[in-house]
Amino acid sequence: MSATQTRSIPTDLQDERLEQSAGIGGAWQRLRSRVTSGDLGSIPVIVGLVVIWAVFEILNPVFLSPANLVNLAMNCAIYGMIAVGVVLVLLLGEIDLSVGSMSGLAAAIMSVLFVNLGWNLALAVVIALAAGAVVGLFYGFLYTRFGVPSFVITLGGLLGLLGLQLWVLGPSGTINLPFDSWLVYLAQQAYMPAWLAYAVSVLAGVLYVIPALVTARRRASVGLSSSSTASIIVRGAVMAAAFVLVSWYLNQNRGIGYVFLIFIAVVVIMNYALTRTRWGRSVYAVGGNVEAARRAGIKVRRIYLSVFVLTAVLAAFGGLLAAGRLAAAGQASGGGDVNLNAIAAAVIGGTSLFGGRGSAYSALLGVVVIQSISSGLTLMNLDSSARYMITGAVLLVAVIVDSLSRRARAAKGRG
Repeated sequence: MSATQTRSIPTDLQDERLEQSAGIGGAWQRLRSRVTSGDLGSIPVIVGLVVIWAVFEILNPVFLSPANLVNLAMNCAIYGMIAVGVVLVLLLGEIDLSVGSMSGLAAAIMSVLFVNLGWNLALAVVIALAAGAVVGLFYGFLYTRFGVPSFVITLGGLLGLLGLQLWVLGPSGTINLPFDSWLVYLAQQAYMPAWLAYAVSVLAGVLYVIPALVTARRRASVGLSSSSTASIIVRGAVMAAAFVLVSWYLNQNRGIGYVFLIFIAVVVIMNYALTRTRWGRSVYAVGGNVEAARRAGIKVRRIYLSVFVLTAVLAAFGGLLAAGRLAAAGQASGGGDVNLNAIAAAVIGGTSLFGGRGSAYSALLGVVVIQSISSGLTLMNLDSSARYMITGAVLLVAVIVDSLSRRARAAKGRG
């Protein structure tokens, strides 16, 4: 197929036809087609992450050591959990500015119930997550019933939840969690044994191959183009081998924490929900054009309600993990740069501020970038001022790239 013919075909049909091309040549054609259409995807993020890691490793060889990467992964899980929820609300073209306050309130509720009142820890965790669901439902109600902009709703929520957090904590201001509680153990000391890390790595490759083969055969049965069985198996094997290599390297220190595994599981589940379910397709449709989605029969109100609830629940979940990581909940929980880091992670990872574009993996990539910057600057003994400036610059670049890619797609569509 000539370059002229390729450019005259819509991007999604280009991907179908180019999918028939096997090997490196076919992969290069697919990549080139997406880039020329303005769909840069995760390419800028991955390139930026490689540059960041290379620079910090040159400046301090400890940066890519197993010990530092293990700590990096554990910290990513906490902020990343909150960022996954931010990705969901950004896909609708909305925003939640109160995720930090929600995480702090959840930590406060759990700590008071567990430590001060002596409740069962599991029950305290469930109630804290339920509080997140109630807050998200309240946001969704205000948005869908009165049309109040999400920016205003969640800005008010940021202040209100912060005040509620201080009231729940009471005069003490800080509540320490017992070190022998399972939440603290999970967030600080629970690491997978080497054999389990390798097994999970291989399983990840298998779980990629099986659905891909089923999809390919289903497409082939109705006469649509599909990837070959050999190419799918090769990709799955490469993925499994890469994960095994990462597991082996981290196992030179403490290994992979269970809390990071939980974070990855949440990312995979949310990605499946967004890409393989009717709900997920509706989220993208509403974010792309809410009026068109409504006319297509999508229950727009339910989509907004469900996304606001999930965003608040994931923020609460992240707050509980943060409390376990610090073995305490206090007035500073959820404060500082938690909001900024979670929102910046979603945007830097590739989620569009304009709605309709992004994935759950955006949270993973973005939080790795932010935590890498934080870790590298800490190893260089630089204060937080440098981290804020660099993170802000990276965020600005990400938004510029997003705007340029939107402009390129719009120009191509008019052409």
